[in-house]
Amino acid sequence: MSELKELIEEYIELEEKLDEIEDDESEEFEEIAEKLHDMGHEIDHMVYNEEFTIVYNADTEDEEVIALIISDEDDDKEEFLIPVYTDEEEARKAIESFETESGEATFKCDKANGNAIVQAYAEDEEFLGLAINAPQCDFVIFAEEVHDCSDE
Repeated sequence: MSELKELIEEYIELEEKLDEIEDDESEEFEEIAEKLHDMGHEIDHMVYNEEFTIVYNADTEDEEVIALIISDEDDDKEEFLIPVYTDEEEARKAIESFETESGEATFKCDKANGNAIVQAYAEDEEFLGLAINAPQCDFVIFAEEVHDCSDE
């Protein structure tokens, strides 16, 4: 299991634990919230440098990268996330899900660095960020959060 995947799973567990604490002024709440903040910053850095598997629709002329549209049908714009995968197994699970939804589409995979993916879509106002290991995992990192402090 990748280090990023493990860190995200730990982050999600802590987030769930934080949600269970009723007193948001308790010491336990504050400790978990601080740890989540630190872990989130570490995840931002890891995503910047991580090599992800991305999924393409091989049936389209331009082999379009799969995007997850998150806007309502009534919205004028279509905000989207790019799903990225921490390993081939996660990508395979996603492809199975995409094949079920799309019917006969053919998908293939490629590798790309997290920062390169974000930069490729940076000019698109409707691009929100990356969905890591979607749809199996509900972890989103917004494009503006992906950074490396050594670049600042």
